[in-house]
Order: sequence, then structure tokens, then C-alpha cells
Amino acid sequence: MTGHHLAQLNLAILKHPLDDPRMVDFTSNLEPINALAESSPGFVWRLVDDSGKDATTMRPVGDDVIINLSVWESREALWDYVYRSGHLEFLRRRGDWFERPRQDMIVLWWIPAGHIPTLDEAIERLTMLRASGPSPHAFSLRENYSAADAQALA
Repeated sequence: MTGHHLAQLNLAILKHPLDDPRMVDFTSNLEPINALAESSPGFVWRLVDDSGKDATTMRPVGDDVIINLSVWESREALWDYVYRSGHLEFLRRRGDWFERPRQDMIVLWWIPAGHIPTLDEAIERLTMLRASGPSPHAFSLRENYSAADAQALA
């Protein structure tokens, strides 16, 4: 549906502090990866901290957990950025920098076009996914719910 965008929250548990030398390949590529996202077809918005660069200083769920919150025009646009761009190289190396997740760390949900999700809203959706499993209101890239599915349950 053209009147909706897809919001996504992604959490990652750090293996080491961001200023640790073992994290340099990750931290030195944050700007290029974020620039790649912003220039990708279908990108709408991403959360940044007061520096205006990224959200790595924001730690709403724990000192060792970094977040990424963004909005995309469609599931396909997000998928293409994650799995069909230079981002994939860094996704494949996530084990170098992040702990293996023991629960859902990514949540997607449909929002009205023009709406900017809050961090509280995003964490609420992740909590919903973890508690109740995937639904049109909180799901992962493994599921393919549409905005119409979410509206039907509203």
C-alpha cells in the first residue's frame, strides 16, 4: 500500500566496547554503510543521536546493545539494502563484532507514510514480537505481512 512505510528496529549485543581495537572494522565503516542506506532506493529515514551521524551512543536496552531504527518505502527496498548491496559484506561479518542472539533482535512493522517511529514505539513492537510471535503488527524479514494485513487487524 502506498500510504504506508516499513519501520525496522535492529539490536546488536556488542562483543567488545566500540572503542576496542577489535571493533575498528565495524566503527570505521559506520559512516559508509549509513551513507549507502541513505542513498539506497526506498530509504526514508533513520534514527541518529545528537552527533547526527548514527545512533550508536543511544543505549535504551543496555550498555552493550546498539540500535538501528529506520524507515523504508517497502519490504523489498529494505531487503535489497540488507541482502543485495555492500551491506551484505558487513552482515556476513556480524559474528566478529556481535554476540549471537538468543531471542529476536529485529522487528518490522508498518506505519503510515510520513510517521517517524519513536524508540519507545520500536521497543514496544520488539517486545510484542518476543512475547507473542510474528503478526502483522510485529514481524521479521522471515515473514511477509503487508500493510493491508496490519490494517485488517486494526
